[in-house]
Amino acid sequence: MTEEQTQRAQQTTGPRVISGRYALLGELGRGGMGVVWRAQDQVIGRAVALKELRLPEGAEDAGVFQERVLREVRTGGRLNDPAVVTVFDVVHEGGSTYIVMELVEAPTLSDLVRRNGPLPPWQVASIGEQLLSALKAAHDAGIVHRDVKPGNVMVAANGRVKLTDFGIAQAIDDPRLTTAGMIVGSPAFMAPERVQGREALPASDLWSLGATLYFAVEGSVAHERATTAATLHAIMNEVPYLTRAQGPVASAIMGLLISTPEARISAAQAHELFAMAGKPAGQGTPPGGYTMHSAGPPTRHATGPTPVPEKPKRALWLTLAAVIAVAALIGGFFVGRAISAPAVDTAMLPTMTYGFQGDIKLVVNSSSACYNAVVAVGVTLSDDNESDCDKSHTVEIYDDPVLLGQSTNTTDKETIAVTYPGAEPLKRAAEARCALAFNSDLVPKDKRPGLSYRALVPSEKEWANLPEDYKKLARTGYCVLTKADSTQLSRQVHVKIK
Repeated sequence: MTEEQTQRAQQTTGPRVISGRYALLGELGRGGMGVVWRAQDQVIGRAVALKELRLPEGAEDAGVFQERVLREVRTGGRLNDPAVVTVFDVVHEGGSTYIVMELVEAPTLSDLVRRNGPLPPWQVASIGEQLLSALKAAHDAGIVHRDVKPGNVMVAANGRVKLTDFGIAQAIDDPRLTTAGMIVGSPAFMAPERVQGREALPASDLWSLGATLYFAVEGSVAHERATTAATLHAIMNEVPYLTRAQGPVASAIMGLLISTPEARISAAQAHELFAMAGKPAGQGTPPGGYTMHSAGPPTRHATGPTPVPEKPKRALWLTLAAVIAVAALIGGFFVGRAISAPAVDTAMLPTMTYGFQGDIKLVVNSSSACYNAVVAVGVTLSDDNESDCDKSHTVEIYDDPVLLGQSTNTTDKETIAVTYPGAEPLKRAAEARCALAFNSDLVPKDKRPGLSYRALVPSEKEWANLPEDYKKLARTGYCVLTKADSTQLSRQVHVKIK
């Protein structure tokens, strides 16, 4: 009797019961690994989902397959998070293996986008926050999911999200059970380091999450090509473009999609960006704890340690005040003519600190350095992600003003101690310079629409962390350009002054 005939016979005699307990009530879906059934647990009277798994031809032997299924149950049982589908039981019967799971009656993210089109950025941010929570639970338990993709994300009508299918998740302390050479995971959502043959890391799940959320907001798969080989090549060599998201959501997605796992933003940084995006306008707190208001400088909120500025010497305050005043009056000294910055500059992003204990790590080899990265808390801009400015890049340094400089006696190398002036005066001096540089001929007017910029200033620790043989006590700031939607700049934007 064929399977179809068996099912028809069962329909006339009542539902099929698995292991004397789980009554199959109907099919919920099917895929390459088997069928998912709606079922009733007749012992405790609750609705459940049964995933009926079948051994893929040529993938593994039966023993390894059974061990892999048992691992899924162990994995699911170790995780406790609202965004993780709970696994209750595993049953072997009639040549099939059944995983008994929490019943979630909701479409997958893949189905939702295919049916309704791209999702609004605020909804993608909410999905991102919940999936990060699920992955944190897994990573804290020493588990890497290894197959984060839209088809494994379920989205309920009330906005709740569930991450399912930990069947190929690998506990860090367990040996690999898969056949040698077999690709485990969906190629289009596989992180670059995994394509290179490296072991899956928690950061690999984050890259896959970025690719999943890219699909959600764009409606297309970032790196999917006609063949698996072409897809893997795109993952290794191409950077996708976002067209439907900007601001924190775009920064989070592009930060998760950074190809080098060490430079990729962390789960905590991504969560902070998504949380900002989910708040009403004017309520968010960008990385570093600054909020930009309609006028005036950014202010610091209690989202992190607030620097307590030392009482500065009057001469130093006057020096910094002069920097701001002179920049405001004769800002054209570095570009050939003065152009005033607008009173309310919506292109300016919150100022961040760099260096030791700063918001970011920064290694600059030239005054026109460019990088393929996002400027977010914890990110490193260095040789690892530096790019040729004449090629596609996401970050561009367009000015590097000396915020404060004092020559030393080069004969006996005596140094002059320069006290840290405090976060606010330093930030204002850098912002004045970066604003004037952005609104001058240094950045051509026709190229400014769609661009954002920010100032980078040394942290208090970096301010004091100068080599003993430094010939000039110069503290440098940096002015960086990015696309407002975090997509790539196709070539150098600013005019390099010789």
